[in-house]
Amino acid sequence: MVQRLLQPGEIESLDHTAIPRLLLPEARSLFSARAARLRQLADNQIKGIPVGETLSGYLKMMAALVDAQAAVATTLPADTYALPDAAGIELAIDHHMPPLPVSGQRPASWRRVFDAILDQLDPLAASQPQLAAVLAELRALDSAQLEGCADAVLAELTEGVHPLHAPFVAAALQVMWTKRASQLDAQRVQPLVTNTLCPVCGSHPVASVIRIGGQSQGYRYLQCACCASEWHMVRVKCTTCESTSKIAYQSIEPEGGMPEPSEPVNKANDPSKVARAETCDECHTYRKIFNQEHDYHVEPLADDLASLALDLLVGEAGYARASGNPLLWFNAE
Repeated sequence: MVQRLLQPGEIESLDHTAIPRLLLPEARSLFSARAARLRQLADNQIKGIPVGETLSGYLKMMAALVDAQAAVATTLPADTYALPDAAGIELAIDHHMPPLPVSGQRPASWRRVFDAILDQLDPLAASQPQLAAVLAELRALDSAQLEGCADAVLAELTEGVHPLHAPFVAAALQVMWTKRASQLDAQRVQPLVTNTLCPVCGSHPVASVIRIGGQSQGYRYLQCACCASEWHMVRVKCTTCESTSKIAYQSIEPEGGMPEPSEPVNKANDPSKVARAETCDECHTYRKIFNQEHDYHVEPLADDLASLALDLLVGEAGYARASGNPLLWFNAE
């Protein structure tokens, strides 16, 4: 059989069917969708991610914070989220560096975002004394203290960071970087030397997700904890050390147990596969992987925050979490 040679125009058209390497965030809808998911999780509506009463209250508080992010992302002037000069972006891309790095000097306008988020939360704080106290403490921080907290949040350091302050600072930084990332050209951004860091800002991923629909069908993406960009990584590969030899998956058995061998098994909508921990016996770390094939509405950051029971299970098995969640901080101890 003679194979027909493709013409140049046909070759170019094939590019549109390739795996999208980078999915930039939809900044106008991302935070509202995340807040809705957090409330579903808080109400224990998601099979496969059981949530206790104590965690439920925290998730509802974080949903309110994400609501504030959504409002600020759509109401502040566009110049708040202005990109660096084009020459700087091109230089970074040409050298396979993040065009919007979290390291180094950040735009001063992030403080405008921070103040606006706190203002959005004031009505809720009127009925919640604990939240009101935290907001008062945040407003009392001087410039050096606030910038120091932002430095630590972006560097993912726990030492010297107040665990109640950090999520609010992280929330402002997330809005700042997500809005700016959404303005980039995904086709121009180049992968980094390591595929374990975000090609847009250089941050660690919060989790990975198997997407469905369109060109992304069945492919795994890592979602950035800071700018929410998603980049492709093949499945069954450690997202920390990139090993492929000793990968395993841990999950929480659904309520009622697994079906008996004689029972029919639905390949979709399997609660035990909505949230799993991908563990690596080379570097002894793990990162969670969420599967849209089993729950269409998975949201990596929200689902990661809600699945602390899975963290406890995997931690007891001797694995260390590869990176944190920007909406949950612990004391250094």
